[in-house]
Amino acid sequence: MKNIYLDNAATTPVDPRVVEAMIPVLSENFGNPSSIHSDGRVARSIIEKSRKKVASFFNASPSEFFFTSGGTEADNMILRCCVEDLGVDHIITSELEHHAVLHTAEELRDDRGIKLSLVNVCNKGKVDLKHLEELLQLGGKTLVSLMHANNEIATKLPLKEVGELCKQYDALFHSDTVQTMGHYNFDFNDLNLHFATCAAHKFHGPKGIGFLYMDSTTQLKPMITGGAQERNMRAGTENIYGIVGLSKALELAYDDLEEHQKEIQALKSYMIRRLKEEIAEIQFNGDSESTDSLYTVLNVCFPNSDVDEMFLYHLDIEGISVSGGSACSSGSNIGSHVLRGINSPMERPSVRFSFGRFNTMADVDRTVEVLSNIYTK
Repeated sequence: MKNIYLDNAATTPVDPRVVEAMIPVLSENFGNPSSIHSDGRVARSIIEKSRKKVASFFNASPSEFFFTSGGTEADNMILRCCVEDLGVDHIITSELEHHAVLHTAEELRDDRGIKLSLVNVCNKGKVDLKHLEELLQLGGKTLVSLMHANNEIATKLPLKEVGELCKQYDALFHSDTVQTMGHYNFDFNDLNLHFATCAAHKFHGPKGIGFLYMDSTTQLKPMITGGAQERNMRAGTENIYGIVGLSKALELAYDDLEEHQKEIQALKSYMIRRLKEEIAEIQFNGDSESTDSLYTVLNVCFPNSDVDEMFLYHLDIEGISVSGGSACSSGSNIGSHVLRGINSPMERPSVRFSFGRFNTMADVDRTVEVLSNIYTK
């Protein structure tokens, strides 16, 4: 029986068509993009064509995109450089953010004396917009950093509404869009969004490559210094084959986005229905059941059983890969800060199932069968 991979929010398998696009760059286009000879010029051309392609998906200018090693680097650069370069002295975020944002904001508070405000969230993880406005009224040079969709509980942020609030109070707005990039359409010209972040491995691209979007009205200085790569915004020889893989993965994602959304939402809805049929007293964390939630993520709170302490390992033994929270927190024994933040019952096992392009209804059926057996033995 084949293994079943339902941890796509942690990382996705690379699409073979992405690999195919990367191979010629790996094997033939080895030039340094900063070199002035023909090999270097070819490499530079590949990068700029990819940047132009990426920008075309978001109704934005290629000059607004900077390639990074992924979402964590991009999030760090935005928060740190907004404080260093733009004079930000007040950061508004939430306790449910990815640690790339939350830990960075806490460090800036502790080391730089930046005021850090945490906006209230309800037990489904939704941001209290009234409280957000109250925090914006505190004044100062403010950066709002709120993720578009939570990577653990699927709750989405109303981007446009938050952007309008930030515009009203002259605040900078950054959204960690790592979980939604390649899964939703974005028109950056229609959003009051100063910064957004991306990691290719969340939509069947390679690891180690992402981008930072920075709108043309905003200018940061580089966090990583050295050479003048990325228009002097990010030193270091560019990851050319990764950049090609990212742009190809985005192309594939947006070529059939509507169909992809329908298929994955159908898998998620089917799993919700099957779990309710098979397991009593089951609960769903956050906004997972809503059709307006992130359709790739389903967070389930299970009743207690004889295998509570080994719940994830039991599934792993059966060939099913899932997680109890974000992959970045999987080595921690204190449990998910997101689930604690929404007052999920921490004494019960919670599992995040996340779906991708290569999952099927048969994967769901097999997974529910294994879960059901835990409660019928």
